[in-house]
Amino acid sequence: MTTALASRTGTTPRLAAWRHLPRETRDTLFLLGVIAWVIAPHAAHLPWWCTALAAVVLLWRARLALTGAPLPGRWVLGALLLAAVAATLVTHRTLFGKEAGVTLVVVLMALKTLELRARRDAFVVFFLGFFLVLTNFLYSQSLPLALAMVLAVWGLLTALVVSQMPVGQPSLAKAAALSARLCLFGAPVMVALFVLFPRFAPLWGLPTDAHAGRTGLSNMMEMGSVAELALDDSIAMRVKFDGPAPPPQALYFRGPVLAEFDGRHWRPLPYRGWPRSQRADGNLQLGTQAFRYSLTIEPTRIASLPLLEVTPEVPRLGEILPRMREDLEWVTGQPLRERQRLEATAYTGFRHGPVAWTAGLRDYLQLPEGYNPRTLAWAQALRQQLPDADARRLAQAVFAHIRTQGYAYTLAPGRYGDEQGRHAIDEFWLDRKQGFCEHFAAAFVVVMRAMGVPARIVTGYQGAEYNPVDGYHLVRHAYAHAWAEYWQPGAGWVRADPTGAVAPERIRMALDLGPATGVVAATLSTVNPELWRRLRNHWDAVNNAWNQWVLNYSRGTQFELLRHLGFDAPGWQDLVVLLLGLVAAAASAGAAWAWWERHRQDPWVQAYRRMQAQLAAAGLPSGPHVPPRTLAAQARARWGEQAARVAELLSRMEALRYAPAAGATPRSSTLARSLARELRRAVLELRHAPHP
Repeated sequence: MTTALASRTGTTPRLAAWRHLPRETRDTLFLLGVIAWVIAPHAAHLPWWCTALAAVVLLWRARLALTGAPLPGRWVLGALLLAAVAATLVTHRTLFGKEAGVTLVVVLMALKTLELRARRDAFVVFFLGFFLVLTNFLYSQSLPLALAMVLAVWGLLTALVVSQMPVGQPSLAKAAALSARLCLFGAPVMVALFVLFPRFAPLWGLPTDAHAGRTGLSNMMEMGSVAELALDDSIAMRVKFDGPAPPPQALYFRGPVLAEFDGRHWRPLPYRGWPRSQRADGNLQLGTQAFRYSLTIEPTRIASLPLLEVTPEVPRLGEILPRMREDLEWVTGQPLRERQRLEATAYTGFRHGPVAWTAGLRDYLQLPEGYNPRTLAWAQALRQQLPDADARRLAQAVFAHIRTQGYAYTLAPGRYGDEQGRHAIDEFWLDRKQGFCEHFAAAFVVVMRAMGVPARIVTGYQGAEYNPVDGYHLVRHAYAHAWAEYWQPGAGWVRADPTGAVAPERIRMALDLGPATGVVAATLSTVNPELWRRLRNHWDAVNNAWNQWVLNYSRGTQFELLRHLGFDAPGWQDLVVLLLGLVAAAASAGAAWAWWERHRQDPWVQAYRRMQAQLAAAGLPSGPHVPPRTLAAQARARWGEQAARVAELLSRMEALRYAPAAGATPRSSTLARSLARELRRAVLELRHAPHP
């Protein structure tokens, strides 16, 4: 029966079944779908029981709507609510804070659907839905989430419009169209408020967690830690150069410098006090070739800025004043809690560090006792072979050993060392000879120190992926890298990247050992690599524009906009004045539009309403739906033959509207206004005429 009906109407069976549901059921199912859409992004951080409870409750409510069964009693809802509150308390150890609060709101939203008995219950669901839309941005402000929440707002507005109308009016399609128009009308107001509303810290902004950063760089390194970062293909930084970019082999972004080694872990040397100057120290000598660049860095979990080396000066980042350590690492005192953008100048040719021996260089010779004895013996044997060699020649000898002894550069070398992680350098350097960048850097530093040469590890990123769509260089977490520096008398610290000896393409062309892509991405990249590259570049460009113009829109950007508009020294008072001016202009435009809408009304209706008003003033009131024919009969009944002229004009008015040849033409509009004027004179004559 349903299939036959569907074939006659040209619709699918499912669509036909949907259309034959009672209107109240369809509206309820639509609202439940919107609620599920709003809750879905929270599933990634909600407790598993909360996600399961919300799903079960929504499916239960959908079944009740389809079967027409009664809603559960209040004692059932009360029991579920108490159980959910207890589970929240057990899970989060509190009922306050972001995590517990969002969990409870999701539970309340789901349970409230089980008592949709009156319009006020629906309003509570709508308000909870709009609030949940906002809570999604406490966890992410990405473009896909923003688009998903726009659809959620559209759905909630559609359900709100439907709830205000009689059953069956309007249809869901018409309600969706009306809510879309409302969203479009409100979009200019939203844009104006976003652009001009003063950003008073700390009222403006989203709360962040203490460990929200995820750049992956750490203040500690052990065998395999950097290799784990290569599995993360997300973006760590975006760089844009004002002019030509440095070659790929010069794109070293310097992060934490690690010099203290306990046999398993590498850590920075302890701070000898907070760096006093924001400028580079006197041991830094810059080359002549400078590269001006802007950098947008994602939130970090360490108090370090991985800047293109070497960057001698960095501007203040809001409340954070970066400072440079003696080892050229830029430290911030605290991790970056939000995305930051800065402009700076880098010099890829430079020299730093003391040129003569100092006591501080002893820290870069320390090796733990009892660790990696075979590697230390190998290094001492090499030193005996080259007794007069300086540090540069010794480094070249180590590089030659890497190139000629079958070492392999791999992302998955396996675990090194015994159960306690001891002697990992021995096993890598002399036995298996397979490793990632941190294996080569760590072994190089140990060998150089064993030969009496100060050396240290530098971590950060190497290389970048150029996006021709927007001109940015993308530095992904997969570009995380570790290299080495050794000290040469008369030259200071010299960069030495052992990875270049075993995998020169990694440095020369900035190729990463990235993770395996997904099924769709792998298929696209195999069938049409150029198409996949284009799609990826365009998506990265869109994300970058979203980050630069929306998420990074700050008070400084507001003031820069005002400068472009002609304000010499803009302040928040100028923002308020400009915002109020736009509000006044919008109000005037709205009033003008309302006036225009009123006057673009059907001229016949306007003329007939004037006729009704004139007769009402003469003592013959009528309702808005009384037709001219009925009004003419009422006039004859009230004034007899004296109202013949009035009745004739009303009859002509009706004929003008409903005659077969009638139409909305300029002539009919003129006739309607003319009949209204004649009726006015007839009513005046009627009011002054003697009545029997």
